[in-house]
Amino acid sequence: MSVGGLEKLDVWCKARDFAVRVHKEILTLLPVEEKYVLSQQLRRSSQSIPANIAEGHGRFYFQDNVRFCYIARGSLEESLSQIVYARRVGYLSEELFKSFAVDGENLNRLINGYIGFLKKSKQGANEPGANYAVRDLPSDYIIEEDVSPSSESNIE
Repeated sequence: MSVGGLEKLDVWCKARDFAVRVHKEILTLLPVEEKYVLSQQLRRSSQSIPANIAEGHGRFYFQDNVRFCYIARGSLEESLSQIVYARRVGYLSEELFKSFAVDGENLNRLINGYIGFLKKSKQGANEPGANYAVRDLPSDYIIEEDVSPSSESNIE
């Protein structure tokens, strides 16, 4: 996998552009007292969108890829929730808020479309081990008697 491969993935490009827009157009507007709260949370959640799409893209097995796309979609919703909050407390103009709301809806559609494509194409379904699941069998608890020096003195 390489950055060149990701550049061909439209959903990743749009997610990257969304994160860059958040950084350039919203984070710079937030007051200093939000530097370690809203600003950091919005930065992390928006950067998580393309990062999770990229991680899933590198997995080669469609179910792993779909799982990371679900995480990316959750990060998008988290980012949009924080953008709503920023608007409600007066940090963003209505025009900027609406622009991000539209971009968020479009990105959500792209992620959902990509998830649908992955589920339909089932890339990597025939990879060796793709049909195996890892399960731990429950083990019995082993209860040992306390034979410490303090317990022996109580016996006398």
